[in-house]
Amino acid sequence: MFIDALLEANRKAPDREAVRDPLRNLTFSQLTAFAGALRHFIQKATERPNVGILLPGSAAFVGTFYATLWANKVAVPLNFLLNPEELSDIIRDAEIDTIFSIHHFDKLTEHLPARTIHLEDLPIKRRIIISKLRPKPPIPGINPNDMAVLLYTSGTSGACKGVELSHRNLHGNSTAIIEAAALRDDDRFLCVLPPFHVFGLTGNVITPIIRGLSAHFIPRFSPQAVIKAMDETRPTVMLAIPSMYNAILRAKSAHPQTFESLRLPISGGEPLSTTVADRFREKFHKEIYEGYGLTETSPVITLNTPDAHRAGSVGRPLRNVEVEIMDEDKKPLPDGENGEICTRGSGVMLGYHNRPEETRAVIDQDGWFATGDIGQRDSDGFIKITGRKKEMLIVGGENVFPSEIESVLLKHPAVDEAAVIGTSDPSRGEVPIAWITLKSGAQATEMEIRSHAKSALAGYKVPRQVKIVEDFPRGPTGKILKRDLRSLLESQGP
Repeated sequence: MFIDALLEANRKAPDREAVRDPLRNLTFSQLTAFAGALRHFIQKATERPNVGILLPGSAAFVGTFYATLWANKVAVPLNFLLNPEELSDIIRDAEIDTIFSIHHFDKLTEHLPARTIHLEDLPIKRRIIISKLRPKPPIPGINPNDMAVLLYTSGTSGACKGVELSHRNLHGNSTAIIEAAALRDDDRFLCVLPPFHVFGLTGNVITPIIRGLSAHFIPRFSPQAVIKAMDETRPTVMLAIPSMYNAILRAKSAHPQTFESLRLPISGGEPLSTTVADRFREKFHKEIYEGYGLTETSPVITLNTPDAHRAGSVGRPLRNVEVEIMDEDKKPLPDGENGEICTRGSGVMLGYHNRPEETRAVIDQDGWFATGDIGQRDSDGFIKITGRKKEMLIVGGENVFPSEIESVLLKHPAVDEAAVIGTSDPSRGEVPIAWITLKSGAQATEMEIRSHAKSALAGYKVPRQVKIVEDFPRGPTGKILKRDLRSLLESQGP
């Protein structure tokens, strides 16, 4: 599937730029040659089925990913932002004995329980020359239901779990994205998401290759790097999380002309606030198209597009993706009612690696995957996320969703970002606690923010405390880590 797509892109346009990063540009011909040569070294390096890839978003990552699949191995992208202990746990769980990386990460890899092979040390150029005298390596016989990628969740809500994704899962999701977004021959991707995150892997590493499009990688996100890339390569598609769009909005050097070429700014990974969406539209005259998905669904379940967009929703389901809003008894609810979002289709994972009981807990016998997110569907089929099942608070017997409180806080003119968690309370069971950051140059007090919340929320939903901080603890994509906020709150005591 994937190697066929790479070879087909090479056949159609060998001289078209396939991948670019700050260090190198590779055409489809060069990318194919690189992947074919590296395939040889991967096959020689290990007999185990799983191979670790510890690389930033780059031409090297794309080439290594396709080389791994070409070698008939399972790719295990590794999060280089984790500490050695966390990575070691993942490596042992994935049963990896070999990692492909670069010397930049030597201080990290020297502490890991696996052998590291550095791309810079391999005679890849010599292998490419040799390969020109021989037929291209054969495409391995792939069962579409075989595992292609073992991807570990970021651990924002607990210990990392390995998610087994098949060739069918990832290929089907990518082709559905291509169809829904109506990607064109002249589209160019700007890639700012880390490829060890499913959003970045499917959206930036797999989808452009399947469609035969160019992808420009920024190894480490910064607003300045995005602005520079926009000016230099004029991309038309960018996938990012709301925190990234918000950071771009704060950049003084960002102007409407900067984003003139951008046709599809797509958002996912965390809720897109109306504040960020409105400000982006006002400043750059561009609509952000929000989607929704999880690692376990390869990832995209729903997506807003220029042809089907409803503000405040996460869009309609992709082709071959079913969505139902279900009650506690797993019975479908009518449109407009809140319930757990459940999905079924080609993107649903094979299961959690070595965790059959946890797999059965989220995928029922009919193939429905319970996302743990609460939402509703309108009469036109658009899905709206209203909260997390696990994050839902019960305040004095009433259900309270943090996202509702956060959306109100973000409407205060001084508030830049907001996160709400719950803490135990002897009289009400739980009460909400809010954490906020302020916009540059803005000032506000806790009393002012709580007063603002009181004007728009029922009394029991108003945060008991509002903590004003300079920044939040964040995961690898910039997502706010509520688990760390909860730990910080517990450590501070009453």
